[in-house]
Amino acid sequence: MITEQRIRELQEKFHELIAEIRSVIIGHEEVIKYVLIGLLCGQHLLLEGVPGLGKTLLVRTLGRALGLKFARIQFTPDLMPADIIGTRILTEDEAGRRRFEFVRGPIFAHLVLADEINRATPKTQSALLEAMQERSITVSGETYTLEEPFMVLATQNPIEMEGTYPLPEAQIDRFFFKIVLRYPSLGELEQILQRHGSSHELRPVRQVLTREELLEAQQLVAQWPIASPLRRYAAQLVYATQPSSDTAPELVKKYVEYGASPRAALALVWGAKAHAFLSGELHTRIVDVQAVFYPSLIHRIIRNFRGEAEGIPVEQILQQVYDQIRPT
Repeated sequence: MITEQRIRELQEKFHELIAEIRSVIIGHEEVIKYVLIGLLCGQHLLLEGVPGLGKTLLVRTLGRALGLKFARIQFTPDLMPADIIGTRILTEDEAGRRRFEFVRGPIFAHLVLADEINRATPKTQSALLEAMQERSITVSGETYTLEEPFMVLATQNPIEMEGTYPLPEAQIDRFFFKIVLRYPSLGELEQILQRHGSSHELRPVRQVLTREELLEAQQLVAQWPIASPLRRYAAQLVYATQPSSDTAPELVKKYVEYGASPRAALALVWGAKAHAFLSGELHTRIVDVQAVFYPSLIHRIIRNFRGEAEGIPVEQILQQVYDQIRPT
C-alpha cells in the first residue's frame, strides 16, 4: 500500500518535470498538462497543429527529462509497415551459417512521435495503430512485446490536406485525447525569439524522473480513488452527446450523427484521476472531470450532413453539452 508521503514525493517529481519542460517550451501550458495526463494513463494522443509549433521539441524534451528512448517517424505516402515495426533480414555468421534476424524498427521506443500520420497510406497507419492497441507486434509468427512505458503521439496538419489519407473515425476514437496546438501569443513569440533566436543549440535538459518512478506513478493513477457521483457525471456527459438521448441538448439532436463512444467516458474518468494527481490532490474532484472534457470528446463527435454544411464547430456543440449537464 503506497503511503501519502510517497504520493507527495511523486507529485513533487512531476511538478519538477513540468518546470523542466517549461524551461525549454514556451507557452503550450495546457498541451504540456494533457500530454503528461496521457503519459500517466499510459495512453496515446493525437496532436493537431500547423508545422513549427514545437510538437517535436516537446516530445524530445519530455523523453530527455524522463530518460526515455525517443523516436520520430516522418509519415509519407511511400512509408511501408516494415519501416515502422521492423523486418527480418538474412545474415551470415563467422562460420558461414545463414539465418534470418529481426531488425527492430523505430516503434521500439518509449515515446514515438508519428509526424503527419495522415500522410501515410491506410495500410501503414493500421500497422502503427495495431502496435498501439496490442502493445506488441508479430512478424513471421513471432511476437515482440513493446517495452513499457509506450506512448505514441501522432500529429496531423489541419491545413494542407492534399495527398493525405485522413484517419477513419474508428481509428481516431482509439486516441485518448485530441490536443489542438494554438499559435503562440505575441508575448510568447517574443520569448521564443529571445530564448532560441540566437543559437540552434538548446539548453541541456535535466533528467528529473526515472523510468521506474514513471511506472510507479502510472500504477498509482490507475488505483486513484474516484467517487461514484463523478463516474455518473462522466457517463451523463458522454450520454448527452447521443442524438437519441433524452438528455441531449438542441445542438446535439440537430447536428450530430454519432455521439462519443464509451471510450470517451473511460478517458474522462482516467484523465480526471491523472489531472487530480498533477494538481497535488489526494482525490478526484468535479473540476478534474471538467478539465479533461474537451480533449476527451472533441475527436469523437461525428456531425451529420447539416452540421457539416452549416459549419457548426464541434466545440460549440460540446459547450452546450457542458453547460446543460450538471453533476448530481
